[in-house]
Amino acid sequence: MQERHLFEYAVIRIVPRVEREEFLNAGVIVYCKSLCFLDMKYVVNHEKLHAFAPDIDCNELKEHLTAFASICAGKKDAGPIALLEPALRFRWLTAWRSTIVQTSRVHPGLTTDADATLIRLFDQLVL
Repeated sequence: MQERHLFEYAVIRIVPRVEREEFLNAGVIVYCKSLCFLDMKYVVNHEKLHAFAPDIDCNELKEHLTAFASICAGKKDAGPIALLEPALRFRWLTAWRSTIVQTSRVHPGLTTDADATLIRLFDQLVL
């Protein structure tokens, strides 16, 4: 039997009007310390987004999501947060914020394959 590893995940949400607290799920971020894994997957359904929030600035949204992905990946040009160890990057990305891109609370689970878990969660919670 394969060894199971503790992982944590959060859903990435698009919140066009933070005062209304309405959101669309756009992605998932997964962190597993024992597998040295931190990755995220996201997609923007523009049709659904424009029906939900017709005045949203898609360029600004793209910048926010790209910054999230760059920090998650630890890209050197993504600023000082991206240079931190994966656990600290995950905690920073999942910290409570009042912006157009937010995350859910962090949830735990067990996995034998973090990549497969990321895809499964993305399929279940976003698509």
